[in-house]
Amino acid sequence: MDASKTIKQYFRTVTAELVNKKSPLPLYYQIEEHIKALIESGELKPGDVLPSERELAESFTISRMTVRQAITNLVNKNLLYRKKGSGTYVSHKKFEQSLHGLTSFSEDMRSRGLDPGNKLIHFELSSPTEELIDHFTLEEDDLVYKIKRIRLANGEPMAIETSYIPVKLLPGLSQKVLSSSLYRYAEEENGIKLGHATQSLEASAATEEDAKHLQLDAGDPVLFIQRETFLEDGAPFELVKSTYRGDKYKYKMNIERLR
Repeated sequence: MDASKTIKQYFRTVTAELVNKKSPLPLYYQIEEHIKALIESGELKPGDVLPSERELAESFTISRMTVRQAITNLVNKNLLYRKKGSGTYVSHKKFEQSLHGLTSFSEDMRSRGLDPGNKLIHFELSSPTEELIDHFTLEEDDLVYKIKRIRLANGEPMAIETSYIPVKLLPGLSQKVLSSSLYRYAEEENGIKLGHATQSLEASAATEEDAKHLQLDAGDPVLFIQRETFLEDGAPFELVKSTYRGDKYKYKMNIERLR
């Protein structure tokens, strides 16, 4: 029996007895807490689809409006998410990234106890665009690396990333090097001293290409992130444009009161 049928069978057989209509607790809250407990215990897993509101209402022998309120509350708490025309699903746990401190993707994943990985899509030496000439202060005959990778955590796609680096900064860069941390290679094997980065984030929707690589549907929410990394002396080192899964990543920052 597939997972969706198993979940529906569970709700058909046991949920009615779990709602106490004489309790002072609102019915929607009881349903909300029950589904939350199933998620926290692992009985409902990320990506599992819930029965429809009609099916849940029949299982609990209550109104669809009450079920809808419980589901909406869980969606607002990011424990569930809705897909138009498809249903309501259990959310994936989001990775929280602090906006303080310059770390590579590999360093960040290892700090969480996860195994970082890459799937190289594209690696080439190319002539710089006007944007890259201006950003890196290059000559027209200079070359840049264009590196496109899927970034993985425990084998699961987290982001699709396109990086640009002047060839003259890392003349020995190869596809083999990109199987591990680029920042570690630059600092430990090339003596490059990274200083700081500026980063911008904006909400976006997954393109067809994003969806293919990140196991999403086109139009799903994603985070578009652009990072400009600089050396200690202020010279630009790297320009990175990344698309992160919106259901997997969130950013956190500390904000102090300005005086």
